[in-house]
Amino acid sequence: MAGGGIMATTEVSRIEAPVTAKAYLMCAFAAFGGIFFGYDSGYINGVLAMPYVITMLTGKQQPPASDTAATKAFVVSSSHTSLIVSILSAGTFFGAIMAGDLADFIGRRTTVILGCGVFIVGVILQIASSGLGLLVAGRLIAGFGVGFVSATIIMYMSEVAPKKVRGAIVSGYQFCITIGLLLASVVVYGTQNRTDSGSYRIPIALQLLWAILLAAGLATLPESPRYFVKRGQLDKAANALARVRGQPESSEYIQQELAEIIANHEYELQVIPQGSYFNSWMNCFKGSLFKSNSNLRLTILGTSLQMMQQWTGVNFVFYFGTNFFKQLGTISNPFLISLITTLVNVCSTPISFYIIERLGRRTILLWGAMGMVICQFIVAIIGVTDGQNPSAVSAMIAFICIYIFFFATTWGPAAWVVIGEIFPLPVRSRGVGLSTASNWLWNCIIATITPYMVGEDEGNLGAKVFFIWGSLCATAFVYTYFLIPETKGLSLEQVDKMMEETTPRTSAKWVPHTTFASEMGLTEKGTLKPEIVEDVVRSGSVV
Repeated sequence: MAGGGIMATTEVSRIEAPVTAKAYLMCAFAAFGGIFFGYDSGYINGVLAMPYVITMLTGKQQPPASDTAATKAFVVSSSHTSLIVSILSAGTFFGAIMAGDLADFIGRRTTVILGCGVFIVGVILQIASSGLGLLVAGRLIAGFGVGFVSATIIMYMSEVAPKKVRGAIVSGYQFCITIGLLLASVVVYGTQNRTDSGSYRIPIALQLLWAILLAAGLATLPESPRYFVKRGQLDKAANALARVRGQPESSEYIQQELAEIIANHEYELQVIPQGSYFNSWMNCFKGSLFKSNSNLRLTILGTSLQMMQQWTGVNFVFYFGTNFFKQLGTISNPFLISLITTLVNVCSTPISFYIIERLGRRTILLWGAMGMVICQFIVAIIGVTDGQNPSAVSAMIAFICIYIFFFATTWGPAAWVVIGEIFPLPVRSRGVGLSTASNWLWNCIIATITPYMVGEDEGNLGAKVFFIWGSLCATAFVYTYFLIPETKGLSLEQVDKMMEETTPRTSAKWVPHTTFASEMGLTEKGTLKPEIVEDVVRSGSVV
C-alpha cells in the first residue's frame, strides 16, 4: 500500500464507509471509560461526610444529634477537604498532558489500557489507607490514570465514530460519567452508617471493577486507524478501519475513507511540517490568533472551552453537595438529596444523544448556558432572602436540579465532543491532551478554593456562591456566541476545512464542497498520487 494504489473519491458523500450495528457497539463501548472517572469523582463527596471517616481524619468523636453546635462542627476541616478532593485533579492534569505524548507513541487504545493499570495502583493505595497521607497519595496516583484515560478516550471515540452519530457516541462518555456518579452515591448511601473501615473501603474498592472491565474490553477493540496514518503504517490503518466500519479491507468505501484521511494528513503536514519532539508541542501554538483554523486559536479554544465547563459550577454540587445541603440546616438527610441530584444528572444526559445531532453543538451550548444562568441566580436570590424557610430550601433544591438538567443535556457532553473534533490530526493528541488538562486544572482550582468559599470555618458564602457560578455561566454564553463553531454532521477532515473557510457565527451554514483527496491530487485511475502516500509513510517514521 505504501507504493500507492489507494482508491480515492471526489464525492463528499463517499468519504466515510457505511457502518454496521456491530461497529456502532464497538465505538460505544469506549464510552465506558466515563464510569470510573465519574465514580472516582463522586464517591469522595459522601465519604468525607461519613462519621467514621471524619473521626479517622480529625480524631473527633461523633457528638449526639441533640448537640446542634457540636454536630455542625463535626466535619473534616476545609484544608483537608480541599487537599483530598483537589489532589485527584492535580494528578489528572499531569496525566492528561502526558497522554498527549503517549497516544502518539504507543497508540490511543494502549494509552487507555496503561491508564487503567496506573489507576488500579492508586485505588489499591486508597484501600490500604487508614489516614490522610496514603489516601492523598493514592488519589494522586489514581489521578494520573484518570488523566491518561479521560484525554485519550475522547480522541479514540472521535476518531473511530461515524460522523452522523459521533456527537451522540462521545456524549455517551458523559452519560457514563453520570452513571459513575450515581453508582458512587448509591454505594456511599449504603455504607455511610457503617462503624468500621468498610464504610470508605467498600466504595473505594469497587473502582477496581470499572478499570478492569474497561482495560479488558479495549484490549479486544481495534486501534484508531488515524493513529496508524499518523505513524505512516497504512496497511495497519486499512485493517483497523475495516474492523471499525465492519467492512472488508478491500472495500471501495474503506479505500476512499482511508484516502481522505491520508490526503488531509498530508495537507496539514504541508501547512505546518513536523519536526523534533519539541517542535511537535510548539506546533500547537503556531499560527495567528485571529485565524479561526490556526493551531494557536484551536488550542486556546479547546483549553478555554474545558475551563468554561468547570466554571459552570456543577462539580460544586457533586463534590461538596452533601456538606452544602447539610449546612442549609433544614434538610434531615443531605445524603438523600445528593443522591437525587445525581439521579437527575443521569436521567437528563441521554437527551443530549438526540439534541447534539439534531440541534448541533453550538446551539445547545448557548441554550444550556442561558438556562444555567437563570437557575443559579434564582437559587442565590432565594438563599439570601429566605434561606431558613424549609419551603424556600425546597425551591432551591428544585432549581438546583433544573440547573443540573441544563448542564447534563448541554455543557456536560458538548464540551467533550467539541474538543475531540476541532484539532487536525498532526496536533490532535496534544491538543486534546492540553484541553483535558485544562479541564482538570480548573477542576483542581475549584475543588481547592470552594471549601474556603463555603466552609463554615472560612468564607461561609452559603447560597451566595451561586451568584458566582451564575455570573460565570453568563460569561460562557458570550464566549460560545463569539467563539464556538458548529461541527455536527461533518467528518473530522471536513471540520478542518470548515474551520478554514468560515467564522464561528457562520459555521452552521457551511456545506462540504470538495474532498482533500481531489485537492491534493489523484492519478488517472482515481487513486491517490503515490508521492502523497510515500510522504505520509516517511513522515510517520519520524513521529
